[in-house]
Amino acid sequence: MQFDEALSYLLSLGHETLTIKLGLHNTEVLLRALGNPEQSFPAVQIAGTNGKGSTAVMLDSICRASGIRTGLFTSPHLISITERVKIEGLPIPETEFARITGVVKETAERLVQSGELETLPTFFEHITAISLFAFREANVGLSILETGLGGRLDSTTAARAKIIAITPIAMDHEEYLGRTLADIAAEKAAIIRPGVRVVVGPQSDEAFAVIDQHCRSAGVRPTLAGRRQSYTLASATSRDAFASADGRVRMNLETAGTASEAVLLGLRGRHQVNNAAIAVAVAHELEAQGFAISGEAIRRGLETARHPGRLEIWDATPRLLFDGAHNPAAAKALRAYLDEFISKPITMIFGAMRDKALTEITSKLFPAATEVILTEIDNARSASLEMLRSAAGAHGHVHLASCPADAMRIARAVTPPDGLVCVTGSLYLVGSIQKFAAQRALESASANA
Repeated sequence: MQFDEALSYLLSLGHETLTIKLGLHNTEVLLRALGNPEQSFPAVQIAGTNGKGSTAVMLDSICRASGIRTGLFTSPHLISITERVKIEGLPIPETEFARITGVVKETAERLVQSGELETLPTFFEHITAISLFAFREANVGLSILETGLGGRLDSTTAARAKIIAITPIAMDHEEYLGRTLADIAAEKAAIIRPGVRVVVGPQSDEAFAVIDQHCRSAGVRPTLAGRRQSYTLASATSRDAFASADGRVRMNLETAGTASEAVLLGLRGRHQVNNAAIAVAVAHELEAQGFAISGEAIRRGLETARHPGRLEIWDATPRLLFDGAHNPAAAKALRAYLDEFISKPITMIFGAMRDKALTEITSKLFPAATEVILTEIDNARSASLEMLRSAAGAHGHVHLASCPADAMRIARAVTPPDGLVCVTGSLYLVGSIQKFAAQRALESASANA
């Protein structure tokens, strides 16, 4: 199977959320038919609403700095589907992705033909199986799995990870997970079971009460990350002493056998302190299970971690800032970053899914922008321009763009050279504009060569 064929097959299964089937049966049957690749390595599963991906990439960076051969599974991707499956920090090669997809496809079709499965597994169930199979083929020493949706019935839960982390829980995907924060927390906390180690990031009282009850029921004592003195911001009288000009924050880090030191996080934003604290706490759990992880590796891993599309800055004229602020909590974090680290003028390109809390998100973000450009995304779930314009409310300087590429053309026209273009809302929009911007830069370089 060629890569284009593999991609076409996976896309033919339907959009990963529109065709979602919450439940572990399909994934468990598929993995069993593939020889249970998930049993070939220990796993860490990271659930929550915000910060899952950032926590995962920081933990992956720490482990790689420790010499551990890692497999990292995250979602969604920005440009290439291979970004979801990383081995030792690098996306799986397209040829290998296609080969493994062929194996999983044939296995899934055989299971349907034999009656062991009623229908083909979904897009996300396929990708989960592809990732775990690829990790076994690559002989990884540890897999780090970001849940896709929820936890209890998310296909990554079939890997039966021994270490679980839960990042801050907020309102999102209510149509699948429940209409209250307690309902959503219950879906995510249901991955806690007897015998696992659990790391819990900062939570609202309502969410923490649910998580704590699940821990008690499973006989598990959680580690609370992000609340200890060792993870507080370094104290200082001037901003530059605890944060870089582009918003990377220093945090005090204490590890066994070393003095406290201020570490400059590789990821931008104050909210990354809590995500880093969770990653460090999980690293300590891994160390307790026999993995050799030093304080120096933790420091180096935190400093070098990268997460494309999350407060990611591209040097251009004007500068580009990408961030997938896809729910109110994420919008609040982005707004805090803009208020503290970015001077106006800001042009904001925004597009999102129609099932998101559009008015709440835009009310947090748009007051920070001088110009707002609304655009639809090439996605079946995309909010229409009419929906976006309604959510924008009374904001005065709003432009409508027919597509992301058109949005970028408008942004370049209305933004001064010393300004900033902030692309936000859906990560699908971020990926689309990054692809367009990269192609435009390549064409410009070729023309000037």
